[in-house]
Amino acid sequence: MRLGLRENWQQFTLLVLVNAFVGGMVGLERTVVPLVGTEEFAIGSELVIFSFIIAFGVVKAFTNLISGLLADRFTRKKVLILGWILGLPVPFLLGWGPTWNYIVGANVLLGISQGLAWSMTVNMKIDLVGPGKRGLAMGLNEAAGYGAVGLTALLTGYLASVYGLRPQPFYLGIFYTVAGLLVSMLMIRDTRAYARLESSQIGRTPAGETPHKPRLGWVFAETSYRNKTLFSVSQAGLINNLNDGMSWGVFPLLFAAAGVNLEGIGWIKAVYPVVWGIGQVITGPLADRIGRKPLIVWGMMIQAVGHAVIGIGFSSALVTGLVGSVLLGIGTALVYPALLAAVSDAAHPAWRASSVGVYRFWRDSGYAVGALMAGVVSAWLGLTWAVHLAGFLTLVSGIIVWITMKETLLQNPSSPAKTGSETTQIPQ
Repeated sequence: MRLGLRENWQQFTLLVLVNAFVGGMVGLERTVVPLVGTEEFAIGSELVIFSFIIAFGVVKAFTNLISGLLADRFTRKKVLILGWILGLPVPFLLGWGPTWNYIVGANVLLGISQGLAWSMTVNMKIDLVGPGKRGLAMGLNEAAGYGAVGLTALLTGYLASVYGLRPQPFYLGIFYTVAGLLVSMLMIRDTRAYARLESSQIGRTPAGETPHKPRLGWVFAETSYRNKTLFSVSQAGLINNLNDGMSWGVFPLLFAAAGVNLEGIGWIKAVYPVVWGIGQVITGPLADRIGRKPLIVWGMMIQAVGHAVIGIGFSSALVTGLVGSVLLGIGTALVYPALLAAVSDAAHPAWRASSVGVYRFWRDSGYAVGALMAGVVSAWLGLTWAVHLAGFLTLVSGIIVWITMKETLLQNPSSPAKTGSETTQIPQ
């Protein structure tokens, strides 16, 4: 058993495939579901329509928080399989649910499923590669997940334009859940032993001994606010997914109102996560080369510009949507692997899974915060102002990272969670 991407490429590749299936499940909803709310169920309130995103974000955030604990108790593989089992009813509820409450219920299950399955693919890849190639590993992981989000959004938009909003676009989800479950059960191996190996190699825990693991409350406080760098990373993750949650609900309605057809909306919704996903193949290794902080700061600034393009509307609605979505995708591609790598740098292997879970709790809370913000602002000021507010918050978040965050790339992994001049002492 050895750490490294090359040494574990077969399992790593399978985990990339599994995460593509995980991402595809989110892509099912990006184009079609908000329009199901307005056109099929005749819902007039943006806040009610966005309730499915709020449900998804809240449930996924809390599931992320406990996923590390579950992984340590029941192994990563068992938690991954549980995530897929809970996701099995989702495409059926989305495709055939008779009322909007079924759509919201599907998103509760989807949030739990995503919180378990996506968290495990992240932790399992981190376990396999060790400290040397974390940026690359996270780039490949998120590229697969969000590339699948974008491609599925495009496919569902096309299917909806040809066959209607339901149920045909959701047949893809049936394939994703069955394939993901079978690969996870039959081909994926658990990786917790690799985390223990890394812990022994960096000299913090003698080989064969179980490292001390602090309580979740301590890890939550350390990741959320005590460590300034981890705080800056967590708030940037929240604002980043606030953008995604806002765009998830607002963009289909905004561009439909501007006269863009279903196929065009599908392209707008696809470009953002496809650029985001594919871009991470480049930005992940770049984070290993030039550091985490520059990518995070510049990524947030570019996202703010993307919001400005969409909100102001310099050209036709379709062109504006595509250009703005490309900018949002580029900015998100810069920040996403760098944020995960920074958390992995700062957390000791003994409590890294829990720390990643806390970071992902704050990050995926952004879905709910963004959808709630978009619903309230849209009701008072209109959909465009929800885009403007998201852009302003993104700009402020980038400034916070620039001022507060210490670079983590050069951190010595043999020391306890240092971040610049900060030192995290693990309680005994």
